[in-house]
Amino acid sequence: MEEFIRSRVPWSTEPSLKFKTEEVGIDFDSFIDSIKEGKTDAEMAREFDVTEKLIHNLRDHFMRYGLGSILGQD
Repeated sequence: MEEFIRSRVPWSTEPSLKFKTEEVGIDFDSFIDSIKEGKTDAEMAREFDVTEKLIHNLRDHFMRYGLGSILGQD
């Protein structure tokens, strides 16, 4: 009897950072550049015209999950 190992498609447990930034009207590439440049949450909030709390949450997502969190097995 042959045993087949099922392939599992990777799935995401969280929306991607790109999706989250686009959802709130922030350009994804500009957001990443601002992190790379070492801007503070306050500087980024002014730049993107959003609250510091929003920037903090997006930055936290990036630090925890990176650009996206894909789990699975193939």
